[in-house]
Amino acid sequence: MFIGWSWILRQARPHDRTSAGHVPRISWAARFREAGAPLAIRPYRLHFMARLLSWTGSAVAPIGLAFAVLQIGGGAGALGAVLAASVVPQIILLLVGGVVADRLSRARVMVWSNVVCAVAEAGAVLLLVSGAARVWHLVAMSALCGAAGAFFTPAAGGVVVEVVPTELRHAANALLKIGQNSVKVAGPALGGLLVAVVGPGWALGWDAVTFAASAVLFSRISLKAKTVKVRAGFTADLREGWDDFRSRRWLWVMVCQAAVIVPVWLVGYQLLGPVYGQRVLGGAAGWGVVVSGFTAGLVAGAALALMWKPRQVGVVVCAGTGSMAVPLAAMAAAVPLPLLVVATAVAGTGLAVSMTVWASLVQERIPADRLGRTLSYSTLGQILPVPFGYLLAGPAAHLVGLRTTLAVGALVITVAAVVPLAIAQVRGLCLAPLAVEGADVAGAPVRAER
Repeated sequence: MFIGWSWILRQARPHDRTSAGHVPRISWAARFREAGAPLAIRPYRLHFMARLLSWTGSAVAPIGLAFAVLQIGGGAGALGAVLAASVVPQIILLLVGGVVADRLSRARVMVWSNVVCAVAEAGAVLLLVSGAARVWHLVAMSALCGAAGAFFTPAAGGVVVEVVPTELRHAANALLKIGQNSVKVAGPALGGLLVAVVGPGWALGWDAVTFAASAVLFSRISLKAKTVKVRAGFTADLREGWDDFRSRRWLWVMVCQAAVIVPVWLVGYQLLGPVYGQRVLGGAAGWGVVVSGFTAGLVAGAALALMWKPRQVGVVVCAGTGSMAVPLAAMAAAVPLPLLVVATAVAGTGLAVSMTVWASLVQERIPADRLGRTLSYSTLGQILPVPFGYLLAGPAAHLVGLRTTLAVGALVITVAAVVPLAIAQVRGLCLAPLAVEGADVAGAPVRAER
């Protein structure tokens, strides 16, 4: 079934330019044919299948976990402790995970990360099914999975660079996003069905099975042996990664942007959104429609990114993240439900496009031997403010009101999206095929590198 994609892969060349340096127009039919070309690459295909399988478990797990906590007598506070237990280890260990991803085989790191999660969740399932589970057991399970995730995330982010040619990485990233976002459509419904039919313990059991199966697929990925230079030690690796991260102005500026937008969005959509749904939309059913709109937007955005490779990456990323202000503004204005659904769909589309384009840009600009550490610093910068946002959201909404808090959130996201465009490096960000000047080892324009 991959014969056609293999031919396309052989035809793909980085020098598809005219003598004048212009990129020739590509028909939509040709774009569609080339969109699946990365699937002809066996290591990428295994990676894609493993991630897709794992995402089916991750889409079910939150519902299973929530009802598991309730089943053993825990309340909202206990569930909060379980969820927090997965975030704190990631914050602590992300930088360690970045160093490990750059030192060791990324495939091996992903295998063992999945094995740890599979064992942790299998233990929790046994305790739940036997009736011996306590809240602290689920806290420990969540912490172990969070710690494993701190190693998995930087490693997984670098696999595409190792196995996919530069000219196909954008499509490879978009395919992953399509798979991830498509699973989100049916995952919650499947999770609810499993909880209703067989109980929350077995819903977590499904997640454990997908972790184990994904580990098997990851173990079959063959990556080139790394030529690792002699290092002075772990601290030196961290310092080298930090020096590289902070020397790229465009990178840390955009991470600072995300550090503002991500917590504000999570507070506005995930925390205050359900409250708005309860007060204004009549309950969970209305809010469920809104969530469906956002999920549909994520799928549409990933599909759009698969077919469209924008030139002005910095502008597209800022516009995509800025679109996340639209649903918050719509809730603040108390628009009718259909308009709110459209607003969330717009935000989902913009977010998916910006994330796909940004992943391709980082993979081209950052040398492969530093990519794990760069991704760990980038991820840490985005998630570090999240707990503080959750803590401040409740008092803020109580003090100034729900709709005012949402309006302020929309304004903050808009300003944070626009400010980086005042920097010429951000406005000029583009992917490698548009670079006409000398390129560095990562395929990026030298003058726009730092």
